[in-house]
Parts: sequence; C-alpha cells; structure tokens
Amino acid sequence: MYIRRHVEDTIKKVSEMYPAVIITGPRQVGKTTVLKKLYGNLRYVTLDNPETLEYARKEGGLFFKTFVPPVVLDEVQYAPELFPYIKIIADETKQKKLFYMTGSQTFHLMKSVSESLAGRIGIIQILGLSLREIKGKKFNMPFLPTGEYLEQSEEDAKELSQEEIWSIIQRGSMPRLYHADVDDNLWRQFYSDYVKTYIERDVRALTQVGDEIAFLQFMRLLAASTGQLLNYSRIANEIGKSVGTVKNWVSILRTSGIIYLLQPYYHNFNKRIVKTPKVYFLDTGLASYLTGWYTPEQLQFGAMSGSMFETFVVSEILKSYYNKGYDDFGFSFYRDKDMNEIDLLIENNGVLYPIEIKKTGNPNKQDIKAFLKLEEEGGKVPGEGGIICMADSIRYLTSKDRVIPFKYL
Repeated sequence: MYIRRHVEDTIKKVSEMYPAVIITGPRQVGKTTVLKKLYGNLRYVTLDNPETLEYARKEGGLFFKTFVPPVVLDEVQYAPELFPYIKIIADETKQKKLFYMTGSQTFHLMKSVSESLAGRIGIIQILGLSLREIKGKKFNMPFLPTGEYLEQSEEDAKELSQEEIWSIIQRGSMPRLYHADVDDNLWRQFYSDYVKTYIERDVRALTQVGDEIAFLQFMRLLAASTGQLLNYSRIANEIGKSVGTVKNWVSILRTSGIIYLLQPYYHNFNKRIVKTPKVYFLDTGLASYLTGWYTPEQLQFGAMSGSMFETFVVSEILKSYYNKGYDDFGFSFYRDKDMNEIDLLIENNGVLYPIEIKKTGNPNKQDIKAFLKLEEEGGKVPGEGGIICMADSIRYLTSKDRVIPFKYL
C-alpha cells in the first residue's frame, strides 16, 4: 500500500528548475519509493548492487552511455565519482529533469554535491511519514501557531483520540510499518533489523567506531535523552568513552538523519542564556524501541511520555517544512539560567513565533509565562504563539496566544 507523500509536489516543482534532483534522508523513510512512484517510467539504477557500483566508480565516462539520462540513481553516495560526469552532461545539454537521485549519509553526500554540482542540483530532505500523510490529509502548509494557519488547517483537521495518537507515536513513522501485515511482533523485529543494518552499514561507512556494543549503548542513552539538553559529559561517563568520542558519535547520528539538534536562540540576548543544544530523535518509533517502550500504553503512561510527545511534535513540524522544500534555519529554543524556557521558536520573516509543547489536555496561562521574555529581551518581533497539547479544541490564553490541539499539526 502506497501512502501519498506531500513531498511529491515539491519534487516535481524542483525538477523543473534543475537538471538534477537529490532526495536525502535516513534509511527506510521512502526516498526510493517516492521516486519510483513519480518516475516509474525511467530507468532505475541502484548503486547498492556491487557490480553496478564498481562500474560507476571505475567507468564514470561510460556509465551514462549505458544508463542514458533521464535516469533514477539510488544510493548515489556510494559513487561520488559520478558527480563530475553529471555536471558535464548537465552543462552540455542545458536540459532539466535528467537525474533523480537518492542518498543517505548526508554529510559526505552534500560535500560531494557542493563541490561538483553547485547550482545544478535541487536538494530535498525527507523524513518518515508525517501525521498528515498517515491520516490522508491534503493540507500541507508549514506549521505556524497563527490564526491564518489554524483557519486554513481547520477543514482538514481530523479528529484523533489519545489512544490513536499514542499508537502512532510509539509505532513511529517508517512507511513499512503502515502496511496491513505489520503487527506488534514485526514492529520490534523491524527496529532490531534497522539498528543492526544502520550500525553495520552507515556507521562503518562514516567512521571506524570499533566498539559496536558501546555505540548501541550510546544510542540507547541518547534516545532516553530525547527532548532534553544534550549532556555530552554524562553520556561519556555512562559508556566509558571520552567526550570527544561522544561528540563524534552524535555527529554520525545527526549526519545520517537519526537525530536533530535544536540550537538555542540567543541573538541579542544576554549571557545568561543556555548555549547547549537539545537533542531529538527524528523517529519516535526508533526512540521507543531503543528505550524499551514496546506498547503504546506503556509509552503513554510511562516516565518518558512528556519528552516523547515533545519529540513527536518537533519532528512533525520539521516534516511540514521539509516536505515543502524549506530549511530549518529559523528553528531554535529559549532557555535561560533562571529556567525560563520556550520549547520551540520559529523565526519567519523577522517574526519569532513561540511554541510550548505539553502532554496535558488543560494548559493554562502560566505555561507560557516565558513568552514574555521575548518582549523583555528585545531583538526580533514576537508573534503569535501557542501551546501544542492534548486539548480537544482551540482557545485563547492571551490576545495572541492559543491552546492548539495536536490534530492541527
């Protein structure tokens, strides 16, 4: 069963602008599937095939005489030797829509792309299924806690019970898990295989980790920290590794799209602002598996329910931007030494939109008291804000701040 992806329209639009388009993102999020759905009539070449990969690396000049564009190239990060030839073909033909590529391991891939194909390639990042896609929504505006956004999303805001939303949070966003034949036992097997494959392939390709048992322990500790400030020293002490090693391993997870680091916002703010990033797993199913929450009920009523709900909301908001082809440069959070905190700030057109994320169904004005810090500190203009939570309906807390039910994501 194919679930329509909101990124499809973005891929089509970007392909009209460039000779090459590349879809990046973690493994198993549907990069190849969406390209096959859109361009199933084109020649498909996977560089996962050892023989094809060797041919691409050694005979780049002949490769595109055998696989004549337009062509779909899967896992192109394995053969960066092809990029100069893609550049030559693009420059000689002056045509658009010649190369459609997928790739994991974003750091190494983007380094090769920027060196060889600058100005000739459209780059689109995707994550797993969004809540909108899972529920079959057509609405695809990037999230903002504004009246305009909420009004436009109202028609497509499908009712969701708490049981259903926790089932989605615990299951995660990998498309394979939404096939009809996947039960709870297969969920656990899927993520067990995912972690093994990830460590054996991507981690080894990016660096020589050496101690795979310690790396798995590191992943579990980091998953237990999702939604929190990233404490390198604590994790290093727990696994018996240096802080430098932990920072390197965090970089690996970030590079391959497993985690997201939300940076603190301190532009024009005083020096009392916390400068440590917060860490979020980009798939709550993987985080649930790594931390041992094997059923939705255990997760909903367990010790990590608040941080996992926050992780889910942040990842959903990111998806709403990525699926439109937008970046996340305007995302940050606020926390000062007096423990005033705003979970998420979205800067858009010079305006800062504050967002608090609470598992409660009945938040109050006290929950957004830190919003006032934006006005006290100066800098960017504070805009409308909101608390994304388990409430049933929208209501005002102040003249410009609202309670926003999660169904409006």
